[in-house]
Amino acid sequence: MHKMEEILQQGYGLVTVPRCDDSRGSLCFAEWRHLPFEPKRVFWIFDVPAEARRGGHSHETCAEVVFAVQGSFDMTVDTGKHRCTFHMDRPDTGIYIGPGTWCELSAFQPGTVCVVVASDLYDPEGYVNDYETYKLMHQ
Repeated sequence: MHKMEEILQQGYGLVTVPRCDDSRGSLCFAEWRHLPFEPKRVFWIFDVPAEARRGGHSHETCAEVVFAVQGSFDMTVDTGKHRCTFHMDRPDTGIYIGPGTWCELSAFQPGTVCVVVASDLYDPEGYVNDYETYKLMHQ
C-alpha cells in the first residue's frame, strides 16, 4: 500500500513536502500532488499564548494538513480508536488530519506560525466541538 493511502486509511499521518536549502536560505513548497486532496482554503495561526490551545474539534467532511512553518507546537490527534501526540517543529513536515479525526494544538513556542491547508471552505456547521460528543460518535 502507498504511504498516502495508509495515511488516508488511518485518518492521520505525517506528510512531507520538498525542502530546498542553499546559501540564500531555505524554501519549502507543496504542490497538489504532495497533498492528499485539492486545497480549497489556507489559513495561518500565530501569536498564540503559550498556555492557549487551538483546534479542539473534528470536521465531519473537511480534511487538513497542518504545518509548523516557524517555531513549534504539540498536536494531539484522536480517531476514537487511536490517540497520539506529535511535536510539530519542521516546516517541511505537516500532519494530515482526516474527516472525523479530533485534533488539538497546544504548547506553542513564542513566534510560532502554523499554516493549515484545508480541503473545504469554512463551514461552522461541519464541526464537532465537544469531545464527549465526539467520543460517542466514534465508539
